Amino acid sequence: MKPFTTHQGIAVAIDRPNIDTDAIIPKQFLKSIKRSGFGVNLFDEWRYLDVGTPGMDNSTRPINPDFSLNQARYQGASILVARENFGCGSSREHAVWALDDYGFRAVIAPSYSDIFFNNCFKNGVLPIVLSAEDVDIIIELIHQHEGLEIIIDLPSQQLICQLDGKGLHSPFTFDVDAFRKYCLLNGFDDIGLTLQHTDDIKAYEERMKQKTPWVFMDHAL
Repeated sequence: MKPFTTHQGIAVAIDRPNIDTDAIIPKQFLKSIKRSGFGVNLFDEWRYLDVGTPGMDNSTRPINPDFSLNQARYQGASILVARENFGCGSSREHAVWALDDYGFRAVIAPSYSDIFFNNCFKNGVLPIVLSAEDVDIIIELIHQHEGLEIIIDLPSQQLICQLDGKGLHSPFTFDVDAFRKYCLLNGFDDIGLTLQHTDDIKAYEERMKQKTPWVFMDHAL
């Protein structure tokens, strides 16, 4: 998993509450368990004017010009700002995979579905919780200033909205669980955390081979 320390990127707002996981990645695209390839179908029903199906050539599909991700000013956006209860609905981890595959490194919202929130940390996407009032300010800044970027500093737990290198507001501060912060800073998912104890695991296996050798015997007929 890619470490997250600081990130600077274009911010895009989807000014809606209760954006559910079926909107983030519709159900017909859940057939794969690979973590890549979902970005082209992120917000599929909002980005395109036709009905998407797996395997389609998305480059030829009619796009919805009113949807923010399709607008020129937001191309290359890597920070998503939305309203409360983001990621509600089904527990599909594909929703975070799609956001990550598209290029989003962080989401900013007043609240999240618990399962979606947890899945973000497991996949290197930082879900930042700010008050509804702070989100109001950021969304208004995004709408007012084309090219607005947000700098997220995870070590200091602060973010700054800026345009052409100039801050547009005093820094916003956010909370993050200390253990999750440690994992993000080091790029540790669950497997990565386990691999930090490789030597202990090998030592345990060697001890068990001595205590219960029959467990490790080749039982092939």
